[in-house]
Amino acid sequence: MKKGKLILPVIILIAATLYFSIFIVKEINQAIVLQFGDPKRILMKPGLNFKIPFIQNVVFLDKRILNLDAPPAEVIASDQKRLIVDAFARFKIVDPLKFYISVGNERVARSRLSTIINSRIRSVLGTQRLQTLLSEERTKQMALIQDGVNTEAAKFGIQIVDVRIKRADLPPANSDAIYRRMQTEREREAKEFRAKGAEMAITITSTADKEVTVILADAEKQSQILKGEGDGQRNKIFADAFGQDPEFFAFYRAMQAYETALIGGETSLILSPDSEFFKFFGNIKAQTQSQ
Repeated sequence: MKKGKLILPVIILIAATLYFSIFIVKEINQAIVLQFGDPKRILMKPGLNFKIPFIQNVVFLDKRILNLDAPPAEVIASDQKRLIVDAFARFKIVDPLKFYISVGNERVARSRLSTIINSRIRSVLGTQRLQTLLSEERTKQMALIQDGVNTEAAKFGIQIVDVRIKRADLPPANSDAIYRRMQTEREREAKEFRAKGAEMAITITSTADKEVTVILADAEKQSQILKGEGDGQRNKIFADAFGQDPEFFAFYRAMQAYETALIGGETSLILSPDSEFFKFFGNIKAQTQSQ
């Protein structure tokens, strides 16, 4: 009975000892085994490991590439233009022991890196003009920033993989002033374009009116020429016809005159009976006297 009562506590003690002695390092982690706060082992490979329970403890550090969003920093360029620069970085812990001794944990490391990044951004971009930051030279400036940050981060067992500027804007007051100046400039250009357009419209309209006048004059001239040629041709034909049979031509012209003079049925003519107009009506005077 006494042996049975002792076995259970022993089993529990052994199980607890094993539980607190075994730990697993995952693929995404690296571990430091501490004994009363003093580093004893560095574990870089994943797998099952052992430690002395209640005496040793394990600190796990991320082995992946981590992202860091640095707080926005105000930078004064060499041409005295103020900028609000928002940058981010990617880093990884390459020396766990140095990292643990220098910064202790990831939260402190992020704070230190943010300060280093902003300081390096000010020192590099402060020597450049605003125009440089908006050109292809910006890539070279970012390389200089990354090299400087990497030098400082190496003291913490950290490697900087990349540093980039997400956004580089003017302060709100400057942005508003520039926006108003740009708006005024665009309005001035719009007025200038409209004035030039109106001037071009007047020029085009006057040119078109002139061309229309010339075309109409040429057309009128051509029509008069054609009309004159037609009238001449007609007169020639009449003259030729008159020369062939003058009597018939005189009769034809008289019929035309009668038609023109007597059209409508309400025309009254008072002429002498022996007038040339009644030549083809016979001897109207003789016929009147006989009656």
